[in-house]
Amino acid sequence: MHLFEHLLNSVPRQSRQRHSLKVSFYSEAVTHCTAPLSSSLSTTAVSPHMMMELRILLFFVTVPWIFCEPTRTSKVVPKHKGILKIVDDEELISESRTVMEAREPKKKVILSADYESPVDTAGEGPGADRKDDKELPTCLMCVCLTGSVYCEEVSPDMTAVPPLPKETAYLYARFNKIAKITNRDFADIATLRRIDLTGNLISEIEDGAFSKLSQLEELTLAENKLVKLPMLPAKLVSLNVNHNLLKTKGLKANIFKKLTKLSYLYLGDNGLEAVPLLPETLRVVHLHNNNITSLTDNTFCKGNNTHYIRYNMQEVRLDGNPITLAQHPNSFICLRALPIGHYK
Repeated sequence: MHLFEHLLNSVPRQSRQRHSLKVSFYSEAVTHCTAPLSSSLSTTAVSPHMMMELRILLFFVTVPWIFCEPTRTSKVVPKHKGILKIVDDEELISESRTVMEAREPKKKVILSADYESPVDTAGEGPGADRKDDKELPTCLMCVCLTGSVYCEEVSPDMTAVPPLPKETAYLYARFNKIAKITNRDFADIATLRRIDLTGNLISEIEDGAFSKLSQLEELTLAENKLVKLPMLPAKLVSLNVNHNLLKTKGLKANIFKKLTKLSYLYLGDNGLEAVPLLPETLRVVHLHNNNITSLTDNTFCKGNNTHYIRYNMQEVRLDGNPITLAQHPNSFICLRALPIGHYK
């Protein structure tokens, strides 16, 4: 029996616990099976030593069969450093799940310049090259979309036109504290089509500030402190300078007459004493709330041509001026609609 205990101790503890009942059963079975044999052999001349050998023989036949099940249901998997380990199916599944659930550490991902493909920066160090984008400060203060820049009510206060991306077509910098526009502000932005600087503190615009903007169509400078206007782009379609401090002497004689595409002109709430020369293309002109005191036959019409009709002109506002329109009937006889204003 000492040999049996030695063999049993050599079996792994898990298998030994699982099959302990089975081992005890078969050890009793060996004794039970050999008991009749020993009694039958005892009648013959069989020595006790031979009987012990028979029991040992049966033991070695049955014990390997007892422990063959663990070898069928267990798998040998490699452990670290080449040591073999016998594990059950459940342990193997749990360990495989643990391995499958392991993940590599997340890497930092940034967007590349084209805003489409991510760039892996896991190996980026302190000395890595970075793009020196000079437009970044403007787009931090403002909202930069494709071709458009929105800088409205910027905080801290914006006191000058910010550097713009070269592809800018539309600039909205309303309700800031811009005081002056220089020749450098738009010198390199030939793509500009619309500029809106409403509600600033602009009192001066250098004469060549808009001269290079060959594609500019809409210019809004309303609610500022302008006392004169600079040269204007030839392709301008709409100009809004309502609510400024403009006077007639602050306007060059033919400043609007040369603009052959100008259709909308807003000069309301200023200090003009007379109506400036207007281009034939004009459709809407607002001159309300000025100091206009007189009109001539050539203000809107051609005094020497009684058949002349100004077909393009659709709206004229002269209300809020110290003038009675009924006293100047020949001044708007060529218009398709009477001007808005006082007639009594």
